[in-house]
This record gives sequence, structure tokens and C-alpha cells, in this order.
Amino acid sequence: MALTLQARKAVTKETFKRYQKAPKKEKTRILDEFVALTGYTRHHASWVLRTWEKRRPPKRTRSRPLIYDRKVFKALRKVWIVCDCICDKRLAPYLKEIVPVLIAHNELEVDTETRQKLIRISAATIDRLLAPERAKYLLKPRSRAGPALMNRIPVKTFSQWDRTRPGDVQVDLVEQSLPLERYMRS
Repeated sequence: MALTLQARKAVTKETFKRYQKAPKKEKTRILDEFVALTGYTRHHASWVLRTWEKRRPPKRTRSRPLIYDRKVFKALRKVWIVCDCICDKRLAPYLKEIVPVLIAHNELEVDTETRQKLIRISAATIDRLLAPERAKYLLKPRSRAGPALMNRIPVKTFSQWDRTRPGDVQVDLVEQSLPLERYMRS
């Protein structure tokens, strides 16, 4: 017969009082009864009876006033999309420049309070606010190149290029039309 959670809590509360006052031999008998009644393992039951009153109530989450409301979110989303969905760390300092420009070109219509909030918003807050939007636009790759192919393609990072010697030039030539082909061969 399984007890409900409320019944187990009530039984535990009453058993705890007896368990704390009992001598060692009596505690063994109380523990056996408690295990049979609740269905707990012996180790867990002894832990519950030892620590019942020492448990802290769950922390209440502090409710802070909402600073960035729905208007700020909508304006931020519009700016983010206009800026081609750039990352939050790049968007945060850029907001000081782009928001007045978008307002001047009638791309963004916000009141002065919302404008001030957009300008002083942090990158972490942008990240939290835009997380659901970013999930909507997340494109998952359908197929990937195999590791054998990826290992054959040499990739140099910026630090690996030798920029000390003058005269190195890299030019990509693209064939656009047939007349240009005639000049390239000669």
C-alpha cells in the first residue's frame, strides 16, 4: 500500500518526534516501522528522520520590477533584424549609433523612454530577451562535409599569415564572359 506524499509527510513528522527522543535500540525499531510504512530504503529513511527539521524552506525568488517591457522587446527585435541578427555582444555597443539613425529614417518609432532603455541595455539582457527569437531563426545544417575532406583543405587563421614581407598579393580571377577569355589567353 503506497502512501500519498501528504500522508508520508504527516507520518514523517510524527515519527521524527519519537525518533529524536528514543534511545539507540528504540530508534532501530522505529526505523524498521517507518521503512515498512513509507516504502523508503533504510538509508534514505534514516536520513529523513535525522534531518527532518534541519531542512530549509525553498528560497523565494525575488521579484524585481520589470525594466525592459514589451515595447523595448519589440523595438530591440526590429533593430536586431535590421542589423542582420548580429550577436548580442556586437549589437549592444552599436545600439547607441543605430537607434538614432533608425528613428531619423522612420524605420523605428519609439518614445523617448524606450529609446533610452534601448541605448543602455546590456549584452546579457539582449541575449536573454532575444533567446526565443534566435531559436526561431536557428538554421540547422542538413549535411556536413566528411572529416577526410575537411582535413585536406588548408585553412590559415589571421595569425598564421606572414605579413612582414611586402609584395604578397592574392588575386581571384573570375571569368565573366567570352571576350574576356580571349584576353586572358593571350
